[in-house]
Amino acid sequence: MNEIVNHRACRSCGEGLRHSFVDLGMSPLCESYVDSDHLDHMEPFYPLHVLVCHRCLLVQLGEYVAPEHIFSEYAYFSSFSDSWLEHAQQYARAVANRLSLGPTSLVVEVASNDGYLLQYFTEQQIPVLGIEPAANVAKVAADKGVPTMVRFFGREVAEELVQQGVQADLLVGNNVLAQVADLNDFVAGLSILLKPTGTLTLEFPHLLRLIEGNQFDTIYHEHFSYFSLYSAERVLGAHGLVVVDVEELRTHGGSLRIYAQRKDGVAHEAAARVHTLRRSEEEAGLTNLDGYGDFARRVEQTKWRLVEFLIGVRRAGRTVLGYGAPGKGNTLLNYCGIRTDLLELVVDRNPYKQGKFLPGTHIPIHAPERIAERRPDYVLILPWNLKEEIVQQLRYVRAWGGQFVVPIPSVEVIE
Repeated sequence: MNEIVNHRACRSCGEGLRHSFVDLGMSPLCESYVDSDHLDHMEPFYPLHVLVCHRCLLVQLGEYVAPEHIFSEYAYFSSFSDSWLEHAQQYARAVANRLSLGPTSLVVEVASNDGYLLQYFTEQQIPVLGIEPAANVAKVAADKGVPTMVRFFGREVAEELVQQGVQADLLVGNNVLAQVADLNDFVAGLSILLKPTGTLTLEFPHLLRLIEGNQFDTIYHEHFSYFSLYSAERVLGAHGLVVVDVEELRTHGGSLRIYAQRKDGVAHEAAARVHTLRRSEEEAGLTNLDGYGDFARRVEQTKWRLVEFLIGVRRAGRTVLGYGAPGKGNTLLNYCGIRTDLLELVVDRNPYKQGKFLPGTHIPIHAPERIAERRPDYVLILPWNLKEEIVQQLRYVRAWGGQFVVPIPSVEVIE
């Protein structure tokens, strides 16, 4: 892997960064949807150049915008995905049984969003507390009866809660670890807030699946870090936390759910599947810098194939509409240079996004009913990780011969 000139330090171990993982060019913030009266205003673009630390092998993106700017008001509401709600409900039931949680326990979730998960613990009469930085999202949770603190989580918040006598029997962080710029402050807070006998679970997209599945569109400015088990264990270990179990999940194209405990608490041996996954990552090259060198070339080839497909169907006079306005879709469209000449519009179930325009590309966002009105030849599924759910929702498209297309890991028409 060639060295580059860079002046940033690793957000985990502090080592200087000088190795490129993939460069996706310049892109706007993926959740910065544009109002119609701002279409002729300047729109900021930032580098999407991802680096890998040669010391701890954390794959990471620079902090170009403060997290307060990104997350204080957020357009992502977890409850708009039926499959994600089902995932959350199954986890809540299973982990409550696994840890024997009850009315005297406390479940705390950091980045609790709209209460999508904690509501399933309250149904079981288990006390909960959400910590969520986006006030607009936290209000939705509060309206569901999920008590939510509107704060950015870190050491300071954890210490305040401990002083108030609050510590978690179960501490949860789903798809937040990657979105933390000050990683050491955040993980230190987790260690402080967790009871000595408590359990921490974290879910995050698995770097191994990102590489194997060519999932470059999951890279965006809101995701500061991209974790393997190897790199996650190192940052947790630096703050007195040890991984005792791990589950491989299908969510977000392939994620990990790790179970961790405090080293100074009740000692537990790591489960067999922790050792198995460590070996899998080693065999895939993730414990050696050389294993990260081929990804950028495959990303380029995916871009070429998608653009060639869209140009071909448009030349043939056929229509293509997009389904979903997720962050990953905005990375994909901006990197590939796709605008309204190739993709006329997208639809999304989230009313917060409807009537706005995608960042960078300015492709308009409509309600899902627009698909039945326009009867496109192809529907490009941008949240490809939910393709089964979306194909089921839009099964009526087949009535006029419409077909579905997914762009990742490579362009595929679903017959």
